[in-house]
Amino acid sequence: MGSTKTKEEVDVLEELVSEYNIVLYNDEVNTFDHVINCLVRICDHEPLQAEQCAWIVHLNGRCTVKSGVYDELEPLCLELLNKGLSAKVE
Repeated sequence: MGSTKTKEEVDVLEELVSEYNIVLYNDEVNTFDHVINCLVRICDHEPLQAEQCAWIVHLNGRCTVKSGVYDELEPLCLELLNKGLSAKVE
């Protein structure tokens, strides 16, 4: 026999495994080099990946730079904010 889960249990489980994103937003302050260096150091990007993200932010106004669970992304997002970047966990 399989176990039956209530809607509330399913909602809680879905919330626990929900994937969040750090979204980086364009600004007129930070240089490409600064953004790239922050993405490499803080988000563990490869340099080429960081450069591509910087261009996407520049051209589109925003870019998802990291995905994962909220508790892991929040401190990374705070580090980006402390470096003067505009970012948000969504």
